Amino acid sequence: MLFEVTHVTTYHYSRPVFLEPHTLRFHPRNDGQQRVDRFELAVNPRPDVMTECLDYEGNVVTEVWFGNLTEAFEVTVKFAVETLRRDPFDYLLAPAAAKLPMHYPKEAGPSLVPYLECTSVDGSVTDFAQSVAHQAEEETVPFLFLLTQQIHNVCRNVIRQDGDPLPAAVTLAAREGSCRDLTVLFMDACRTQGIASRFVSGYQEGVSGLSERDLHAWAEVYLPGGGWRSYDPTLGLAVSDRHIAVAASRTSHGAAPITGTFRGTEARTQMASRIELAVTASSP
Repeated sequence: MLFEVTHVTTYHYSRPVFLEPHTLRFHPRNDGQQRVDRFELAVNPRPDVMTECLDYEGNVVTEVWFGNLTEAFEVTVKFAVETLRRDPFDYLLAPAAAKLPMHYPKEAGPSLVPYLECTSVDGSVTDFAQSVAHQAEEETVPFLFLLTQQIHNVCRNVIRQDGDPLPAAVTLAAREGSCRDLTVLFMDACRTQGIASRFVSGYQEGVSGLSERDLHAWAEVYLPGGGWRSYDPTLGLAVSDRHIAVAASRTSHGAAPITGTFRGTEARTQMASRIELAVTASSP
């Protein structure tokens, strides 16, 4: 599918502020799952220095530095992306990874350590994951499918514009959460079963004709033989060609579209965002 996206993010400050260095994560990934046909980025005020690079987790990021005071900060991106993965199961899982808990090959283990961290996972989440694993007869792919569907069926999706994701145990107890809350619950449940997982931010096709859209979040898990594969617990499905991945990280903070601070005595900030997404070509 071919998507065209325009995303405008604006910060207004109650008094002039000095912007510290900012990291922008808006450039979609360019890999076997999707291909970037066009990308434009505009920043206002114009940065003194702007450079594009890869961060420590392989995301394309833009680093910007400023030298003057400002009362507003605006980032506008326009891009076209073709999504390529119509079948989310177009791989052969390595036989050693078919059963839970997951055991990774020696050469992959050190690289996946950050995505397996689960020392702070609450017991209720561990019990929930174990229950799903039991239903899936400790088989990896059925577990991922059932986990995605159970979170979707049990937890009501709510819109929560601001704030970090809630702890997985809080979301599970409340039986509701935003897309980023449900993603963290999915990730923690996977990690208790030895499955490496990470947080993905991006865009999702959604319902056509909507006047207002939001950024979306979902999870990726690393499967030997399949690489990083995406699951969306908010929608209850394995991700195919209707999602556009932008950034992925072991935590939600590392996938945030904008990170940075400002200096200004008693200055308050107000943020607004506008996203336009259109499907200009569909898969046959």
